[in-house]
Amino acid sequence: MTEKQIKQIKTVHYAYNLPEERIAQYPLRERDLSKLLIYKEDTIAQARFCDLPDYLEAEDMLVYNNTKVIQARLYFRKESGAQIEVFCLEPHLPASCQEAFEQTTCCVWKCMVGNLKKWKDVPLVRSVCVGEKACDFTAELLSSDTGMMHYVRFNWDNPNITFAEILAHAGELPIPPYLNRATEPLDTETYQTVYSHVDGSVAAPTAGLHFTADVLRTLALKGIKEREVTLHVGAGTFQPVKAMNIGNHVMHAEMLSVNRSVIADILQHKGRLTAVGTTSIRTLESLYYLGCHISANPDKPCLTVNQWEPYEEDCSLSSTEALQAILDYLTRRHLPSLNASTQMMIAPGFRFRFVDKLLTNFHQPQSTLLLLVAAFVGEEQWQTIYRYALDNDFRFLSYGDSSLLMRN
Repeated sequence: MTEKQIKQIKTVHYAYNLPEERIAQYPLRERDLSKLLIYKEDTIAQARFCDLPDYLEAEDMLVYNNTKVIQARLYFRKESGAQIEVFCLEPHLPASCQEAFEQTTCCVWKCMVGNLKKWKDVPLVRSVCVGEKACDFTAELLSSDTGMMHYVRFNWDNPNITFAEILAHAGELPIPPYLNRATEPLDTETYQTVYSHVDGSVAAPTAGLHFTADVLRTLALKGIKEREVTLHVGAGTFQPVKAMNIGNHVMHAEMLSVNRSVIADILQHKGRLTAVGTTSIRTLESLYYLGCHISANPDKPCLTVNQWEPYEEDCSLSSTEALQAILDYLTRRHLPSLNASTQMMIAPGFRFRFVDKLLTNFHQPQSTLLLLVAAFVGEEQWQTIYRYALDNDFRFLSYGDSSLLMRN
């Protein structure tokens, strides 16, 4: 399919009826006892997530997203009593998540603001205590990027406190709005994967929520290779596509990082690659286009994958050559990892270069995630899979059940 044809895809073709009661508001008490739908060669079966190792081969490689959800929602109260919500989406100054979290006096973030009309131009101040340390924490509205995104500068008067500590002690974990409930204390544990350790996401890579230490141990005993990548999930990931055609939907760019050793392992791997979640598959498949950029301009490559790039005139490199170009680039610059961003939309017509199997939850109607599933298994197949899930009491969305999808 051409880029023009892709952009004309109607979002209504990816709608289905999702009853409210099928949306899981809470996870199961035992993560790995959730249902697992298995799709292979046009056949569907079901198991429990703890059975996952039985459906993978010893020569498979699992790739996880190790990002960790930050407590990105901050509340301030004006003297008038009005409450203002500031939702930190991504760092602006400094732009690196790690550097932003390490700041000790000031940083600027791109944010969404609730009750914006009540804020006006007055700085918002609240007291924050981090153990025995305390500070006055101030938010100042700078400017707007788009209608919903605003630049907010945060200042605090104690250099012994980092911004990471402020979020950890003053912020709230942002669970998805479709759960229709407030964040509860247990969410701080259940809305994180057991292997998360790189702060930066405002939404969890939910396919990974089913893993437990027991499942990881069983996978290791079977000899299945496990590798990690990082993609910091943005708030736009789970939003439905409201435009009539997908060509009018704008994807948010998300930061990714892949260690040099992981790229080398993927290059040398002879078995099948299983992506844990849509964020992992977007990271892995973005590597091809980043490799093409580096090959075309080794000295100053573009390290961003734009939304429609996969559907433009194809890069002539093989997947192996693209990965090798990345490794050569990292070697020349003595870099331990590739840090880039991706805005890539995966929709029907996309050519997958690396991933053979996808582990993923059941997604919202008319979402970019559902478009990705349709691209992976086929137009008619995704409908069959979702019909089966609805007919067999599978639980949907972030805290719901999962599926292991294998490309034909």
